[in-house]
Amino acid sequence: MTLSSNLHEAAGTNPRRALFIVMNAGSGRRNASATKQRMASLMQQHQQPHAFLACRHPRHLPDLIEEAVRRAGACNGIVVAAGGDGTIRTVAQRVLGAGLSFGVLPMGTFNYFARDNDLPQDPLAALETLMASAQAGQERPVQVGQLNDQIFLVNASIGLYPQLLEDREAMKRRFGRSRLVALWAALVSLVQRRTDMLLRIEHSGGQEAHDADVLHACTLFVGNNTLQLQDVGLLDAGEAAQQLAVLVMPPAPLFQHIVLALRAMAGRLSGSENITHLRCARLIVEPLARAQRRQVKVAMDGETAWMKPPLAFHVSRRPLRLVAPPRQPAAQVE
Repeated sequence: MTLSSNLHEAAGTNPRRALFIVMNAGSGRRNASATKQRMASLMQQHQQPHAFLACRHPRHLPDLIEEAVRRAGACNGIVVAAGGDGTIRTVAQRVLGAGLSFGVLPMGTFNYFARDNDLPQDPLAALETLMASAQAGQERPVQVGQLNDQIFLVNASIGLYPQLLEDREAMKRRFGRSRLVALWAALVSLVQRRTDMLLRIEHSGGQEAHDADVLHACTLFVGNNTLQLQDVGLLDAGEAAQQLAVLVMPPAPLFQHIVLALRAMAGRLSGSENITHLRCARLIVEPLARAQRRQVKVAMDGETAWMKPPLAFHVSRRPLRLVAPPRQPAAQVE
């Protein structure tokens, strides 16, 4: 664990809000040390007050987040998450509860949250955007999904997908972090893993009426990230604010899983007859199999954990205060 305790400021009174950057040194493929040095140089050029709280082991992350929240709260600063979607979710969980402003510097493999919010994928470019937005007082509310007492910004799931994530992390430790390695790990998981769940699902607050169903499933996927849902064809552009998109995939032979994966890559998943999909504001999921009644493995924004059922998904009443420029309106077709 590395804690940069000196808050770098320009001489005299500095009107800029301080950035407290919680940095996951293990995210993505970039050299974290070199990236940190370039960030520090850029902020010094702009006379930007900042402090780095760099994490090299997951067990240190909660303490560093608490330190960042405490210091930002004392000076109207901004807590910044530098890492992948999992790191961003973990930092956002605490920042949301504290009601503080939140910044993001994407350093992961896919960076769905940053992409969905029109933030640059390069950390230095994202830092320049963050500083400019903070200087201009620009913030925008961002929808947050909630699963029991945890939040998720991109997606949450049970079944095959959490197993896939564990296989992906094992593959990355052997062959490095890249999208190609992640896709290869997914194919390996489809071949080797089998998941069969019996789920009681109750949903409300969407286009469909309040209803309850019992479904066989290998995966239940709940998406909060509009870009990801549009990519696979579950959401139209500009649609379904304050809703979650739910996908239930039944147990099926390997060939059908591969076909569904190809349909997802082509953005045509919503037209598939082999899955159940809906949009709702609230979803309650209860596994009926005896082995899954005590705890269920869940995945949230690329990281796995165990939770006790029932699983209650809903849109959080409080949005995240993201420091970012206003969204650009969609181009008008004449």
